[in-house]
Amino acid sequence: MKTFRSNGKLLLTGEYVVLDGAIALAIPTKYGQDLTVEPNNTSTIVWKSYNELNEVWFEDEFLITKASNRLSLKAKNYTEISKRLIQILKASYILNPEFLSSKQGYNITTHQDFNRLWGLGTSSTLINNIADWAKVDAYQLLEKTFGGSGYDIACAQHNTPIFYQLNKSSKPLVETVTFSPSFKEHLYFLYLNQKQNSRDGIASYKKNAKIDKSILEEVNAITEAIILCESLSEFEKLLNKHEALISKLIQQDTIKNQLFKDFNSTIKSLGAWGGDFVLVTSETDPTNYFKSKGFETVIPYNDMVLN
Repeated sequence: MKTFRSNGKLLLTGEYVVLDGAIALAIPTKYGQDLTVEPNNTSTIVWKSYNELNEVWFEDEFLITKASNRLSLKAKNYTEISKRLIQILKASYILNPEFLSSKQGYNITTHQDFNRLWGLGTSSTLINNIADWAKVDAYQLLEKTFGGSGYDIACAQHNTPIFYQLNKSSKPLVETVTFSPSFKEHLYFLYLNQKQNSRDGIASYKKNAKIDKSILEEVNAITEAIILCESLSEFEKLLNKHEALISKLIQQDTIKNQLFKDFNSTIKSLGAWGGDFVLVTSETDPTNYFKSKGFETVIPYNDMVLN
């Protein structure tokens, strides 16, 4: 029996523009997902996925057959999740033909300790865990399945904040950085009550955004300045500058202007705009304010970030 563990993720800076080579600041979360692999005596993968309440939210069985060096996986229940798992397992086999090459079956259990609607990396933690099991490169597996920048894979694999930058000629550049602001007790993560589809956001960005070198340089300067911040006010100025820049680029109003105009501090989107978590700064606990607006999930920085 083997167990693999991957961290969840949040993108503090560089959303969207990371796809064009900007340096992004990303942080792994204390929340994550485990995958346990136990061999069985059949030619079947028996899969069970548990949520944060230890309830089974997905289960299926996959019959493994091989013919002419091709892997076939037949699901007992052809749900959308089953189809996606088959895609991931087949892509893993393409990257490593030794994977699932025998008649060996497996009992697979996954456990995630966060609500999968939160957007903390249900897919990326799964991809990274399966890549570890299959002994393949997780970035290549992501490219063959979900796509995206890959910063979430880097977070899955690192236990400290990172700078992440795409490199067209080789693997992404990942640099561990020190980011533990002295004012972190004034930082909170707010869930916007809806899951955002990153693939849709990326598609819209690629279609509409007009990127030039000056934008990338400006984002990079903000990102590099943020990890050196010594005061909350300086941090807020940088976040607001970043929000204004991305808002103009994607031609979308900020979340603060849309939902929280009367909030007297800073709110910054994280990742694809319009859902999942945002970063909130506040000198006092803002939980009651957001609950009065119908937003129940407010998580202090230290409870979220793996640091």
